Amino acid sequence: MRKLTALLLAGALVLACVGCGAGGADTDKKSEGVMTYDEYAAAELDSQVVIETYVQAKQSWWEDKATVYTQDHDGAYFLYDMACSEEDYEKLTPGTKIKVTGYKSEWSGEVEIIDATFEIEDGSYIAEAEDVTSLLGSDELIDHQNKFVSFKGMTVEAAGQDADGNDVAYLYSWDGSGQDGDDLYFNVSLDGNVYTFTVESYLCDSSTEVYNAVKALNIGDKIDMEGFLYWYEGVNPHITSVTKAD
Repeated sequence: MRKLTALLLAGALVLACVGCGAGGADTDKKSEGVMTYDEYAAAELDSQVVIETYVQAKQSWWEDKATVYTQDHDGAYFLYDMACSEEDYEKLTPGTKIKVTGYKSEWSGEVEIIDATFEIEDGSYIAEAEDVTSLLGSDELIDHQNKFVSFKGMTVEAAGQDADGNDVAYLYSWDGSGQDGDDLYFNVSLDGNVYTFTVESYLCDSSTEVYNAVKALNIGDKIDMEGFLYWYEGVNPHITSVTKAD
């Protein structure tokens, strides 16, 4: 996966992994010249887009560029390498409303906004996690791309093998070549189908609850999860919370 070298990571991670799923209040009355989510979704790739959205979590900041997960009441937008000073990055707390001008792009299936600028506006909204468990494996799932979502009652499967040939519940990096602190990849199943989920280390690093919860998983565990419905060569959720299922 693409990676950014994140400065100020400790502070950013706290903001990224706290507050997701909490309720919020505001309306999505758009300013003049601002697209609705449907208009954004219908826009051609590489075309300029103007949206109003709300920060849900921050992934990283580096050399005056920020990568941010955002959402409004109708859909979600992944802002990649958006122009952002260090000072303004600190202002992008969960719920903050921003007006964004950039270009709609796609990278390995992930629809995002690139080459963007933003301005902070009045308003606040934090999305509740939308349960999309029943949509796994369906063509409808991609319509919820980048939203804050939940998955319920899934079973942990083997992600690979360790150096001794034993099955393990997670891998450091997609192929097991990483080390503690890198992205965690783990497999979960539902109705006989297996999916790969990720703990993105720039979003939730090795000090966070979710990172350590995944490291504590055992094959066969039943779990519930929350995270952002990222896409990379297919569905690849960035998980921010893991708990044992009831």
